[in-house]
Amino acid sequence: MGKIPSENIEQVAAANDIVEVIGAYFPLKRAGANFKALCPFHQEKTPSFHVSPQRQTFHCFGCGAGGSVFRFVMEYEHVDFPSAVRKLAARVGIPVIEECGGGDEDRQHEARRTLLKLHAEAAEWFHENLLKKEFAEPARAYLKQRGVDRQVAKNWQLGFAPEAWDAFLKWARERGYPRSQLLQSGLVKLRDEDRPESEVYDRFRGRIMFPICNDVGEVIAFSGRLLQSDVEAAKYLNSPETPLFRKGNVLFGLHKTKRGLIEGKCAIVCEGQLDLISLFEAGITNVVAPQGTAFTESQARLLKRFVDEVVLCFDADEAGNKAAERSLDALLQNDLIIRVAEMPAETVSRVHDSFMRGEVLSRVSSRLGVPASDLETLLSKQPRDRSPGTQRKESEPVVVPSHDITILCLLALRDEAARNFLLEQNWCEVLAQTPGAEFLARILEADLRVEDAASLNAFMATLSPQEEGLVSAWLMQKMPPNASAVVEDWWKGLRQAVLRRQLEVAENRMKLSELSIGDVVNLQKQILDLRQQLHELSQFSSAHMGDT
Repeated sequence: MGKIPSENIEQVAAANDIVEVIGAYFPLKRAGANFKALCPFHQEKTPSFHVSPQRQTFHCFGCGAGGSVFRFVMEYEHVDFPSAVRKLAARVGIPVIEECGGGDEDRQHEARRTLLKLHAEAAEWFHENLLKKEFAEPARAYLKQRGVDRQVAKNWQLGFAPEAWDAFLKWARERGYPRSQLLQSGLVKLRDEDRPESEVYDRFRGRIMFPICNDVGEVIAFSGRLLQSDVEAAKYLNSPETPLFRKGNVLFGLHKTKRGLIEGKCAIVCEGQLDLISLFEAGITNVVAPQGTAFTESQARLLKRFVDEVVLCFDADEAGNKAAERSLDALLQNDLIIRVAEMPAETVSRVHDSFMRGEVLSRVSSRLGVPASDLETLLSKQPRDRSPGTQRKESEPVVVPSHDITILCLLALRDEAARNFLLEQNWCEVLAQTPGAEFLARILEADLRVEDAASLNAFMATLSPQEEGLVSAWLMQKMPPNASAVVEDWWKGLRQAVLRRQLEVAENRMKLSELSIGDVVNLQKQILDLRQQLHELSQFSSAHMGDT
């Protein structure tokens, strides 16, 4: 992936109101000029999570999490910065520009973008078929029988590939996709694999289509399921490996379920896409499915990013048992706690006695590590209310600047006139001689427009999570009533401290016995000059205090 220019980042930040973005994940309540909620990054009973629409930042006064809209998506979605930018850009329809390094890299980048576009459009075409086309009626009836209604199909963008040999091929060629790109996508295949010039035809025919997404929700492949058993065809057919898709590296549904995984710290692993969808829509959201029956090393490493424990919930037949056995090595190598659940078909739901049903649910929930209320919800097919919330991972604390540096950082971030005053001073020289002033220097070095929330978000995107949390806390503080006068006072105080340190160094050097007459004269002049500057600053401070 190439580097995303700061102008593009700023454009994305400007188009994504942080209140709307966070409000799409969980409800926010207005509290004066800000909004607040229970923090999604740690457990709490009293809301300490605040969102500022003016500054376009968030901050939790309980756990210290905070930052820009990009930081929120990174932390909440568990993705890196480029992925957060792409996700927010897609939300508002802004193209992401990624600067690439050279010819080969440019070509690979463009090829990937084209493949992603093709897969996104193909997913929409399959989805339209399922919802609207008469030939997809058997698929709709099958899904309804499996408990998947129209809304669930929309939630997961399920689709249907018609039985014809070239229906997709014709549609794609009409949209301008060449034969070579269609072959590269794996959505069509050669009639004769040994003859590259042979005819091509649709890989998926007469199947319910499940889009396979990467962890930021981009469609990268498909899995197609037959409606009826066919001894000559596999029940499930996946896309072949492509530049976008490596079967052993992807977990189905992760883009939707990772929040549940983080909150639960435990993953329920099921075999098929429909099993996962049924669990998720019933409220059990900490669930994933491998693109096959056994876990690979890469899938196990990916899962370890989110959980510490895994419950294998495969079919209670010989194939399911073998799949569980084959999964153990990869999961154990990544230090995951593993349990295997055997769930007899339809047993709990047939228990009608309320006392007995409660006992069975209690035992099953303790074995699976799933709340009994969630299992009850699954059986009744009624979704439960879900509120985000997870213990924020411990991280290295950021060194908080001294009080005077903090005040100047706050003013440089919040007030245009104060920032301009600081930029007009010899701030590089002064801050270089001030311990702990590195952060203030970074703020002044940045091309930042303090009244522009998008510019502020772009700057915060360059910070570490801990630094961003610190800045977000500053942005939530009240500003002093007379920022221009305040910044001058604190800057003078900073300069005085620097001058005193310089004076102390010069006076100590005067005590050295090996100094030449020229050195002594120069040091005497330096000491007089430093004392004069300190006197002037002291006079200024006294006069200024008298004015106030």
